Amino acid sequence: MGQLRPSGPAHAPPTAAARRWLRHDARFDLSASLVVFLVAIPLSVGIAAASGAPVMAGLIAAVIGGIVAGSLGGSPLQVSGPAAGLTVVVAGLITQFGWAVTCAITVLAGVLQVVLGACRIGRAALAISPTVVNAMLAGIGVTIVLGQLHVLTGGAAEASAWENVRDLPAAVAGLDPAAAATGLLVIGMLVLWPRMPARLRGVPGPLVAIVLVTGASLLLALTVARVSLPDDPLSAIHLPRLPDGEWFAFAVGVATMTIIASVESLLSAVSVDKLATGHRSDLNRELIGQGSANMASGLLGGLPVTGVIVRSSTNVRAGARTRASAVLHGIWVLLFTVLLVGLVEQVPLAALAGLLIVMGVKLVRPADVAVARKHGDLHVYLVTLAGVVLLDLLQGVLIGLAVSLLGMVRRVVWARVRVRTGDETDEDGRPLCAVIVEGTLSFLSVPRLSRVLTQVPDGSAVHLELVVDYLDHAAYEHLSAWQRQHEGTGGTVAVDEIGDIPRDRSALPRWFSPWSHWQVTEHEERPLIPTQRSVDDHVLRPLVTGAQEYRRTGAPALRPHLRKLAGSQQPHAVFLTCADSRIVPNVITASGPGDLFTIRNVGNLVPDPGPVGDQSVHAGVLYAVRALRVPTLVVCGHSGCGGMAALLADRRAMPEGDPMRQWLRWGEPSLTALRAGHPIADHAAEAGWSEVDRLAMVNVAVQLEKLRTIPEVAASDIRLVGLFFDIPSGALLMLDNDRLTPLADTALTG
Repeated sequence: MGQLRPSGPAHAPPTAAARRWLRHDARFDLSASLVVFLVAIPLSVGIAAASGAPVMAGLIAAVIGGIVAGSLGGSPLQVSGPAAGLTVVVAGLITQFGWAVTCAITVLAGVLQVVLGACRIGRAALAISPTVVNAMLAGIGVTIVLGQLHVLTGGAAEASAWENVRDLPAAVAGLDPAAAATGLLVIGMLVLWPRMPARLRGVPGPLVAIVLVTGASLLLALTVARVSLPDDPLSAIHLPRLPDGEWFAFAVGVATMTIIASVESLLSAVSVDKLATGHRSDLNRELIGQGSANMASGLLGGLPVTGVIVRSSTNVRAGARTRASAVLHGIWVLLFTVLLVGLVEQVPLAALAGLLIVMGVKLVRPADVAVARKHGDLHVYLVTLAGVVLLDLLQGVLIGLAVSLLGMVRRVVWARVRVRTGDETDEDGRPLCAVIVEGTLSFLSVPRLSRVLTQVPDGSAVHLELVVDYLDHAAYEHLSAWQRQHEGTGGTVAVDEIGDIPRDRSALPRWFSPWSHWQVTEHEERPLIPTQRSVDDHVLRPLVTGAQEYRRTGAPALRPHLRKLAGSQQPHAVFLTCADSRIVPNVITASGPGDLFTIRNVGNLVPDPGPVGDQSVHAGVLYAVRALRVPTLVVCGHSGCGGMAALLADRRAMPEGDPMRQWLRWGEPSLTALRAGHPIADHAAEAGWSEVDRLAMVNVAVQLEKLRTIPEVAASDIRLVGLFFDIPSGALLMLDNDRLTPLADTALTG
């Protein structure tokens, strides 16, 4: 993964699509399908045995899940088959109704899933908290590891995670050395494989590990448990039948299987989207695909089918790119089960256990824990993980969702109120005090608000900062009454409603807005942000007010990052752009301190260095290349450029000694290139750009060529990039082969 590639025409001919798949994706899907196939065999057999169903029912479900759900589903990289989440449900249904009736329940559950998908309710899965999804993945990973550790020691996994933990010391004490060595060798190979040369890494590590370890176990004649299949695979096919009675219980069974299979499949699809960069699932289509697979599996005597995160994550990790991997995995299960049972039975279970342990560990991602902690959802993560491990997948997720919902309700009704005091005073000698209110300020928060406001010293100059998205009448009345009371003690209260819902829906965040959008104008009665010290000079007022706003809101957030930058800088790019006030490099690139080494002048020009030239641009570029070793050098022009307009109007009309006339001579090559028919000018003319803008675009290309003539630039690996900022639309375009394309649409690789 890690690569965004064009998906091709929406209605490409089948033969063209097949050729494209063979040329770009076939080798990745083929190898990934073999890895998933090796994982699916023992899982399918084990789930069938744990459910009390015929062993072949698990393999039938794996074949149907791979071929039918893989072909029709809406999650291309999801792999479907029998899932542990339905084991208890299926076991209870078999005990109550028998196997044939359970197959009928599977068929009807599939019909309901198709109906639900057709009604387009699958998108409801997107309402699930990402923290819950990440914790679900981690819980599955922990469950896999705990179970497969027993197989690694030569034994068998217990029915629950708690039993696996309880019996692990005894399993370790009585471990089978041959089985343990086999599994540990697979783990070692998978851990070391990413460090192997790139040419070797072209073959998936899991496939190499399983094949080599299986071959070694046969050569050394190791006595280890291996995959076991029945001698007559096709004898297990059973036709479903309806029950003789108990129709209400039968209907409850259908509804239960529908809900659990649908939820588990949709959760798995959402999880696959998080694992597979650049892929997004159609959840309604996924329900239809899963329902079709369940109908087919039930009719052929197979277990219920769901999207399985274990196989799906294995599929993604193994490098699958299209749905062909899931389909091929089903075909391999069919062919090897029917034709080559003996070959499949040579694979040691401990080797597969090693593979599953590595996959399980990868599902527990420290980055997810860090994100949950950062957003205050660590308790949701831990509760969900514990629920999935100690109970089961569905119950764990439901508990996590409940805790997440309670947290959301708490955030809605609970505002955070803080008082910050210091040693500073205002011009009248009053101590300065800041009161910060964050969240939703409703009547439910008034008691806490009242308690915190009692900490404000009498007679102080208070800056009340409301970072709120809602302020109800009760809270407003309480704040107003407190303000009057505090001002009665000789204090002052300046209110700053930073987070209030703006009247103008097009209002920008303050850190993006010009001063004129949020500061006082000469027609207003008072500033929105009152200055702490009076500034009589209206010219300096915007600058001082902006600096005070930065000190209060921006500086505290930036200070930790600025401390890291205090000793050195390592910018990602030199950004040569125009001095025009409308071009703010850090805004149009969403960058911050330390990202861009910016050089600005009129017309973003590159003068010739030397006694008769100008050294400033040359010096900046050389410093960035030599000392800072920046990887990128950007020249950014813009629409409506005054420098380009002056060039078109003939700079020679300016007075002889005018500095602008002297400076613009460095733009003459761009004007010459425009009039000579530069390719980018022709392309821009076809798109309807004005002559000034066409010259600005050509100027970017010409200045890039001038930069390439600098010996230090030519000798380095620095990448030169041309950009053009269209001020009216806010679009940022990139120069690409003498054409301009939206930078946001540029494909990323690597």
